[in-house]
Amino acid sequence: MLQPQTHLRTRPISVGQLRAFAAVARHLNFRAASEELALTQSAVSRQIQALEEEVGVPLFLRHTRAVELTGAGTQLMRSVTHTLEQLDSTVRMIRRSAGRKSVAVSTWASFASMWLITRLEAFQTEYPDIDIRIDATDNLVDMETADVDLALRYAMPETVPQGAVRLFGEQLTPVASPWLLKTGHALARGEDLAHFALLEASDSHRTQHLEWLTWRRWLEIHHLEKIEPRRWMHFNYAHQIAQAALTGQGVALARMPLIADSLASGDLVEILPHMRVDSPMAYWLVVGPRSAARPEIKAFCAWLLLQAQVTRKAIGDAPDPDTVDHFD
Repeated sequence: MLQPQTHLRTRPISVGQLRAFAAVARHLNFRAASEELALTQSAVSRQIQALEEEVGVPLFLRHTRAVELTGAGTQLMRSVTHTLEQLDSTVRMIRRSAGRKSVAVSTWASFASMWLITRLEAFQTEYPDIDIRIDATDNLVDMETADVDLALRYAMPETVPQGAVRLFGEQLTPVASPWLLKTGHALARGEDLAHFALLEASDSHRTQHLEWLTWRRWLEIHHLEKIEPRRWMHFNYAHQIAQAALTGQGVALARMPLIADSLASGDLVEILPHMRVDSPMAYWLVVGPRSAARPEIKAFCAWLLLQAQVTRKAIGDAPDPDTVDHFD
C-alpha cells in the first residue's frame, strides 16, 4: 500500500499513464486494458503503479481475478474521461483541417435512415470533395466537446439551445400499405381502425412529450377512446414502425416528416387525411460553436435548409420566419 507523502509531487502526470488508467477503469481488468492499448499487461501495470505514486494514493483495489476503483480512483476517472475526450476531439479537428474537408452529423437512427440518408446523394453530387460522417445516437451530445459539427434534434421549442434553427414541425397521421387496404376491411372512418392491428412506439407512454406519438392520444382527440384494435404492435424506433406498415402488418400512427417520401411514392397511403393531429414537437438544426465558421459546414447547412423547405411544402408545414431559413 502506498504511504502518505510528506511532500506531494507537483510535476505533470504523463498522458500515457492517464490513458492506461482510463482503460483499466473502464474494463476493471488489466488484461482487457492491455489488449485495448496494444501493450503488455506488465507495461500497463507499471504505468498504473507510476500514476499511483505520482498521485500519492491507491487508485485501484486489487483482487485475485478483478480490480475495482477506490474513491480516489472514481474521482480521478470523472476528470480523466472528460479531459481525454476534449484532447482527442481537438486533435481530430486539427487533423481534419489539415486534410480533407468533412462534416460530422449527430442525429438519431430513425431520422438518419428515413430522412437524411435518402437525401445525401444530392449533397455529395454537388460537393464531392466533402466527406460526411453520420453519428446515429439517441443520446444528446455536448456540442462544446463532442467530435461532431452539427446535430439534428427532435424536441419541444423551449428545450432546444439558443441559436437552434427549426427545420420543420410535425403532424401525426394514420398510414397503411396499399396491399393492406386491398386485402383487409374498409378503412374509411376512424371506427374502422378496430379491424386492424395498430402500430406505435413502445416507449412513448413513459415520456411526457412523446405521449403525442401514441394511438391512445390520437383516439382521445377524435373521441374514439372505446375502440379496441385487433391487436397492438409496439416498436422501439420510428423506422421499425414504418417498415411494419410498409409490409402490411397494420396501421401506423406516423410522423409526417419521416414518411412524406413514402406517401409521395405511393408505398404508404394516408388513410384519414382529414384527421391529422398537430404535434408540439419539431425538428431542429444545432451547429457546434467550433464548427460554424468552416465553409463546408455553411455549405451543408444551406443545403439542409433547402431540403427542409421541400419537406415543409410536402407536409403543409407553414414556415416560421423567426426560426427557419437563416444560417449565419
